[in-house]
Amino acid sequence: MVSIRQVAQMAGVSPATVSRVINGTAKVDEEKAQRVWKVIHETGFTPNEIARSLYKKSSKIIGLITPNIENPFFNQVAKEIEERAYEHGYRLTLCSTNDNDEKEKANIQMLMRMNADGMILMTNNEEIRGELEACNMPVVVLDRQLRGSGMSYIQADHYQGGRIATEHLIECGCKNIVNVKGPQAFSSARARFKGYHDVCEEHGLAQQCVECDYNYHAGLKVAKEILEQYPDTDGVIACNDMVAISIYKVFHKAGIAIPDQVQLIGFDNIDESYLMTPELTTIAQPVKEIGEKAMELILAGINQVGGKQEYTFPVQLIQRETTIPLK
Repeated sequence: MVSIRQVAQMAGVSPATVSRVINGTAKVDEEKAQRVWKVIHETGFTPNEIARSLYKKSSKIIGLITPNIENPFFNQVAKEIEERAYEHGYRLTLCSTNDNDEKEKANIQMLMRMNADGMILMTNNEEIRGELEACNMPVVVLDRQLRGSGMSYIQADHYQGGRIATEHLIECGCKNIVNVKGPQAFSSARARFKGYHDVCEEHGLAQQCVECDYNYHAGLKVAKEILEQYPDTDGVIACNDMVAISIYKVFHKAGIAIPDQVQLIGFDNIDESYLMTPELTTIAQPVKEIGEKAMELILAGINQVGGKQEYTFPVQLIQRETTIPLK
């Protein structure tokens, strides 16, 4: 790699002049500037942002790592975090791992090399805590609890969400409720399923469940499994709104009317949940509050205020058109 000193030597100017040309921080003689740009183009030189950040001891970058960018819930959380980061003078670097553990580790290492000021992590890998504890920056984990970790974390009350969803379907007259549970490797999915489990126990209802990944195509597959395994289903709790939309589509094609024959509830309250027809009943996570709190904790870590902090936000039932409570 060519250094700024080598560019300066080749252009016959000082390193300070090269810096002024690149950054536009001061007027430089046109002929000198042309020589500098010619060398830059010939050598492929790029300014070393990492060196700059090391010199300034702050890159003004916050890293956000998500399992994937296809999940609308993650996108909505990212939007809130980016807005809060911008308000405080930080840029957001978004990394998507596509549920690849090795890519996640590589993203963490990249942010460390970039001298990022902090990192917010939405992970599906609960074994990542070793890499996080080696980070030289504040880290906040969203939507998951990492076993044995000293990291601050923020989550919605997933257990209460599972309870509320199940209780709502019971109030709608459902007796054969199928729980489409998320991957049980995730703390949030385990908590939601436990909420369903406990309410079924309290009401003497049989527990019927299938496991599903948090995406539309997995939802299409699991919807067909429900029709085959549980033909008497009168209520379905989906692991998230995208899966609920998939289930609605498959059931509709099979001639099953929602909510008249089967009532359906999702989780997350993504924008698509009220754009579909009929509008989806769902459990809302407080995305704005989660994003604001994440940045608050990162800024506290940057300023070395406080230690590990844990926040659990309440969830809310949003009753729309895919469920009908009994009068």
